[in-house]
Amino acid sequence: MAILIDEETKLVVQGLTGREGSFHAMRNRDYGTNLVAGVTPGKGGSDVQGVPVFDTVAEAVQETGANTSMVFVPARFAADAVMESYDAGVDVIVAITENIPAMDMARTVPYIRNSDRDVTLIGPNCPGLISPGKANVGIIPGEICSQGPVGLVSRSGTLTYQIIHELTQRGIGQSTCVGIGGDPIPGSDFIDILSKFEQDPETEVVVFVGEIGGDAEERAAAWADDNMSKPIVSYIAGFTAPPGKRMGHAGAIISGSKGTAQAKAEALEAVGIKVGRNPTEVAELVVDVRKAS
Repeated sequence: MAILIDEETKLVVQGLTGREGSFHAMRNRDYGTNLVAGVTPGKGGSDVQGVPVFDTVAEAVQETGANTSMVFVPARFAADAVMESYDAGVDVIVAITENIPAMDMARTVPYIRNSDRDVTLIGPNCPGLISPGKANVGIIPGEICSQGPVGLVSRSGTLTYQIIHELTQRGIGQSTCVGIGGDPIPGSDFIDILSKFEQDPETEVVVFVGEIGGDAEERAAAWADDNMSKPIVSYIAGFTAPPGKRMGHAGAIISGSKGTAQAKAEALEAVGIKVGRNPTEVAELVVDVRKAS
């Protein structure tokens, strides 16, 4: 098993006819993902390397049975694209687009989270997710991944890649790797993904990668203490980040003593979660945890 995407995934790509959308969609297809459709308004009836293009997501879902969407459209249209997928009945929506206005996500995320359907939004401003050997939806390089028992969830795309690589080099594969993105208003947070890993019989250990800013990691630590039976290893980026300076992501900014890497690490370690100080140490901690279990 895995979480969110697997062999049953049928992917529709919004923005398939664009340069970035087509490039990454075809990489996903080459990996083995079942890419069934693209959507670009006004280009319905055409195709991209044999993949049919529709004017709307609703048409794509009706014709192909698509159950997962990947959003590769310009930022000013991206929130509407997410809502179009939701309205069409898509269950997993992956918004890769960055620089979506925060106010757009402030109206979009609550609408989806309050749905009476089981819908998951990953992103925006994220690398997507991969279930090694099953499906890849996003921009995570599949060649660094391998199948195995470690689930990974991260706010940082680059650190996702690095820690996956560190694990794979040690012969430790992954069940699913999820990049939730670093924006202030994400579609899914750590708790959402941790809860799915807790229910997944294939996942034995979870790695979660946080960064400075906000309190998502502290909230996840408190939740995990009460709800997780599986061991967790963590990494927090930004131990040397200066206060008041945003580091990369829109949500990665320290305000006073709030949101520092040290405070997050202390909250995690207080509930028994091991925290590595660099990606290599994270992989070594995973090795130790698996030996001990």
